[in-house]
Amino acid sequence: MQKKLIEVCYTPADYEYFKGRFDIIVVIDVLRATSAICSAIHNGVNSVIPVSTIEEAKEYQDKGYLVGAERQGEIVEGFDFGNSPYSYMKPELKGQDIVLSTTNGTRAINIAKDAPTVVIGALTNLNFLCNWLIEQDKNVLCLASGWKDKFNLEDTICGGAIAESLLKTGKFTSNDDSSVAAKYLFLAAKDNYFGFLKSSSHRRRLKKLNLNEDIKFCLTPNSMDVIPILRNDRIEKLEF
Repeated sequence: MQKKLIEVCYTPADYEYFKGRFDIIVVIDVLRATSAICSAIHNGVNSVIPVSTIEEAKEYQDKGYLVGAERQGEIVEGFDFGNSPYSYMKPELKGQDIVLSTTNGTRAINIAKDAPTVVIGALTNLNFLCNWLIEQDKNVLCLASGWKDKFNLEDTICGGAIAESLLKTGKFTSNDDSSVAAKYLFLAAKDNYFGFLKSSSHRRRLKKLNLNEDIKFCLTPNSMDVIPILRNDRIEKLEF
């Protein structure tokens, strides 16, 4: 039986090199967009509409939607919330359709949206997502959101964790050095994500904004059994 592919793409700027060869794209933005989306769907938000620009976010706000917007790690003035996972745990958001625009994550989601299947990955839903991906038996690309089209550690490590989990089954193979490097970064970090990422650029950026609780939440693996999936430009809970 022919093995399926699992590869890791470091940034949305590199996506063109991988486009068209994969059945499932896993978009990853550990700090913090995809962690926040997992939190929202896990806590009963009906759907999250990812938009790439503040202008689009404002249009939805003018239509009466609750809108989260983040740039440079901070809430954009005039919007309801940013991309803290804790913002999406509020009971009043249950059953709501909300809109989110972030510096990196929502842009990556929209870049990949024409793929056959797009799901949301984070450390918080890591094992649940990996088990589902193994069952699908399809070619998988982990698309790291990075930081403004540049490589970042936390998204690459998460992609490496997914790659390692799938490769261990013997049903998947990997051809690209980007995936090999991601896997070995994960193996180096897996016993202490928090310590390993202490000097990472985005962790330092968020620490300056006093967002340590967000960092701890996002770097705590397997707190949620949920897979958010993109359907008709909205992210909703994948039902089994």
